[in-house]
Amino acid sequence: MFSERIRGLRNSAKAGRVTRYTIGSIIALVTSVVVFAALYVVGVGTTACSIAAFVAGAVPNWILNRRWAWGVKGRVSFGREIIGYIAVSVAALIASSAATAWTNARVQSIPAHHGVRVILVTASYVAVQGVLFALKFAVYEHWVFAGRSRVRAALRSRRQVWMAARANRTP
Repeated sequence: MFSERIRGLRNSAKAGRVTRYTIGSIIALVTSVVVFAALYVVGVGTTACSIAAFVAGAVPNWILNRRWAWGVKGRVSFGREIIGYIAVSVAALIASSAATAWTNARVQSIPAHHGVRVILVTASYVAVQGVLFALKFAVYEHWVFAGRSRVRAALRSRRQVWMAARANRTP
């Protein structure tokens, strides 16, 4: 019974999305980590490193998530997809900037030439992305790439009901 449920879950559309989302997130994370570490090594501040790493990872992440993981094609819904993706990304950027700045402040006693400082600060960036991984999937699944906006449909339905009720009134 349990193995049948696992087999069914493994073959589900959601499992495919989770797998593709994971692969896309790994590609984006590797891109971000390389950019973050390279900039940190040359002495760029942690906030600037986080912003540059975010931009470097966000572009492939958006393309892979929208087209490959969720299979959304065609016109982009500005309000839901663009604004939603930016909101999620800005929250992740703020969290990673705060974590890397905090970590950087704690590792100043370690000599910069050992590489341990770079590893620790970069690891804090990766840790934040790991913590936000499932939360981002849920937001993408239920809002950003969910197809038609449920809010807009609910408002449209409410307006249609009101208009129909108004038309059926007797003078």
